[in-house]
Amino acid sequence: MIRQNIKVAVDAVVFGYKDKSLNVLLIKRNIDPFKDSWALPGGLVVENESLEHAVERELKEETNVTVDYMEQLYSFGTPDRDPRNRVISITYFALVKPEHHKIKADTDAKDVAWFDLQKLPELAFDHKMILQKAKERLQNKLTYEPIGFDLLEDKFLFSDLERLYMIILEKQIDRRNFRKKILSFDILEELDEKVSEGRGRPANLFRFNKKQYFTLKREGFLFDIK
Repeated sequence: MIRQNIKVAVDAVVFGYKDKSLNVLLIKRNIDPFKDSWALPGGLVVENESLEHAVERELKEETNVTVDYMEQLYSFGTPDRDPRNRVISITYFALVKPEHHKIKADTDAKDVAWFDLQKLPELAFDHKMILQKAKERLQNKLTYEPIGFDLLEDKFLFSDLERLYMIILEKQIDRRNFRKKILSFDILEELDEKVSEGRGRPANLFRFNKKQYFTLKREGFLFDIK
């Protein structure tokens, strides 16, 4: 007879665009193992609790962040990933606007902070691997769904959108072709509001028309910037 003593946990990779950089939300652990190390928010699933409720609860308890949309990323179950016992982690990833959330550490978290993906601390457990998997999902999804708008302010400069794509995709883009293609989708509204960009002439702000996007999607429109 096979006997199991396996625990199930959830972990969340929450991305945010902050100070013109892609950031991830991390907590400083207040308990062993890896006490005082930085880690992804998460914890064990309790009895009679769904995975979705568990990850929402852990995020709220450890960071004070509530997300509108989160999707399942991957399952991590290497036998030695947790030194205490066998733990399988069901991971999720989400996109938020950091300025809309007041982060606060609680329960098993000593601290919580946003970290630039280019300046990460050492991470506990296998969270570096989880974060890499989430980054790859984000990069891939960015090319076929307009999820980048979930990271920008409601009103933004087109140059902010260009910068966001270059940062996430980690490569330069042809700005003229990118602008032409995005505008051809007819899902952006050019507003009669201008903002000065450095020494250049004031530029118009844009807004993503989510309603228009979903209308077009129902009609067979495909968002594709490959």
